[in-house]
Amino acid sequence: MIGSLAILGAAIAAFGPVDAVLKILSMPMRRPGWHIWVGTFNGVALITVAALPLAALAVWALARRRRAIGVTSAWRMSLAEVGIVYGTVPWVWIIMLPGEGAGVVPGRVSLVPLRDLHTILADGATFQIVGNLLVFAALGFLAPLRFAALASVPRILALAAGCSVLVETAQYVLQLDRVSSVDDVLLNTAGAGLAALASRRWWRATATASSDRPRSAPVPGR
Repeated sequence: MIGSLAILGAAIAAFGPVDAVLKILSMPMRRPGWHIWVGTFNGVALITVAALPLAALAVWALARRRRAIGVTSAWRMSLAEVGIVYGTVPWVWIIMLPGEGAGVVPGRVSLVPLRDLHTILADGATFQIVGNLLVFAALGFLAPLRFAALASVPRILALAAGCSVLVETAQYVLQLDRVSSVDDVLLNTAGAGLAALASRRWWRATATASSDRPRSAPVPGR
């Protein structure tokens, strides 16, 4: 929950004051239509906010089921699983939204590191940088808490880089009128790595607690 609130706060900071965020969320209501809801940033943002109670219900249902069968850390596991989905899918959805020339304009690729980043900084579009950092932030923050095999910053970096490459490749193959940029991969990966560092104290503590559990004595004759 702390990670989700931190990501939400960073998103609000990236896209403007609270009143501007509320204006963005209310826009689909003033222009109803399925395309406005699922094909625009405003619509996806509003759906994400509206889905928060469903996400909380999913956490409760998963945790209750796990506690009923005696699973330890039921709430932590359930929060991590739902948080990864809830905090990642909307961002991927947004960056996969087609542009005006989708299907007509051929795919474009930018493979020179830091060139696009320099252009973004020159244009003052820092919100785009923050947005790219948040794409896989939930994954980086929560995956080590859920999966012991991912409790490592290098592994999180590798996972985020792979996911980002898949998304950028899909943009190019599907001709979404977007630029598949190596800088997007770098920012997505950096965001996941920073999020993993932010939650490191918790997943390291969990791993230590697990290793300190007493092991059952070996049975003689086996």
